[in-house]
Amino acid sequence: MLDPAELTRLYNESGVLNAKTVSAFQKHIYSSYHANPRPMPWRTTKDPYCIIVSEIMLQQTQVERVKTKYAEFLSAFPTLAALASAPLEDVLRVWQGLGYNRRALALKRCAEEIISRYNGQFPRDTGELESLPGIGPYTARAVAAFAFGIAEPLIETNIRTVFIHFFFHGRDKISDREIMPLVAATLDRHNPREWYYALMDFGVWLKQQHPNPGRRSRHHVQQSRFEGSNRQLRSRLLRAVMAGPGASALELAGQLGAEQAVVERNLADMEREGFLCRTGSHYLVRDYTKKG
Repeated sequence: MLDPAELTRLYNESGVLNAKTVSAFQKHIYSSYHANPRPMPWRTTKDPYCIIVSEIMLQQTQVERVKTKYAEFLSAFPTLAALASAPLEDVLRVWQGLGYNRRALALKRCAEEIISRYNGQFPRDTGELESLPGIGPYTARAVAAFAFGIAEPLIETNIRTVFIHFFFHGRDKISDREIMPLVAATLDRHNPREWYYALMDFGVWLKQQHPNPGRRSRHHVQQSRFEGSNRQLRSRLLRAVMAGPGASALELAGQLGAEQAVVERNLADMEREGFLCRTGSHYLVRDYTKKG
């Protein structure tokens, strides 16, 4: 067994990890992973489209819910081209239940840009991937690793948990800037795909065994309540517009029992973000298939 206190001491003394420590760390993580891997449908494919769908869905959403929606989404939009050409309303309807509808919009825009800018071929360069709508540094590197086997350091919540547990024993407020050199130093560059899956699974196990080490991160944020939030109101507004296209702000406020001024502000935001279009005082889901 690896001793987090000892690993922390050794790392603090030298500021680097020697080859023996890296080997022991990798062996420990892989041993746990091979003994009890978590089966995930997106881990059986190297199709970058399927992987980017799963990565966008998994952002702040429970894995079990994503498993169901992932299959449903790919059944409705089996290819990048199918998603790019689909009406936005259809995409949002299938997305219902995952929350964070901005991600569905970003995923559709991402598909459209890959079709138009790259002739339907996913870019492999992480900089180009990161330039796509809704794709941040983590998602770009995850797609590169899981689809193309490109080894670049990346951090997400479970990976962060592993490194905080083993190399920052007894410390709080650890920044990702401190963690990233360790991710790079321990990265299995021959098989980044399996290595990152192994780290993620170990991070999940750690959270089950210990008070979540990830809470000692400088970047840890407690997720806000959905019930009664403005995010919930936006979700209800979108469903109401899809159910009754052409409703006015006044009508929507009445249906939802919300203040008209708050409804109007949210509708204006959703129009600006690209969810809705307005004809006079009436709101519809914007149809990107009609080019604006």
